[in-house]
Amino acid sequence: MSSRFPSLSGIRLKDFALFLLLLALPTTSALAADEPDLIFRRSTVFKWVSPNDKLATYGIDDPEVDGVACHFTIPEKGGFKGWLGLAEEVSDISLACRQVGPIKFKNKLEQGDDMFRRRRSLFFKKMQIVRGCDAKRNVLVYMVYSDKLIEGSPKNSTSTVPIMPWGAADTNIEKCGDFFTQ
Repeated sequence: MSSRFPSLSGIRLKDFALFLLLLALPTTSALAADEPDLIFRRSTVFKWVSPNDKLATYGIDDPEVDGVACHFTIPEKGGFKGWLGLAEEVSDISLACRQVGPIKFKNKLEQGDDMFRRRRSLFFKKMQIVRGCDAKRNVLVYMVYSDKLIEGSPKNSTSTVPIMPWGAADTNIEKCGDFFTQ
């Protein structure tokens, strides 16, 4: 019995194309944050015909820790490859996280869990914001980095959020060490 689609080592090309399409779709963790809010963009490299290269600043709330927001700035490639989503983005990402309200933990967390994840190239590179707890100082620690399937990137940025009272009514200061497992 022959198939309408040519075979590639027993794998139909239709199935292989579907597999590639699924790889290209963005992935998110069940606990990862929703899409970030675009705050603003600034052009950094002018291009005559195609879109400019830009720096984009986004804001995102930690989905597992009420009262913490992070802002990150990422470069976005312009040109036709960037416009089509085919350009591999560089790994330079900055991060700042702050307490924006009373801090309340929703669940137990693991050290180094993903708080947010986004693809930075069609197949192989992604950016991740991970969180941890410095129990000795009662400080939340957030780190952003990008990784590549074959060759990782050491470029990263770290931001800390000391857990402090939020106004006179906030007398119950939670200890991050009570909510993080090693």
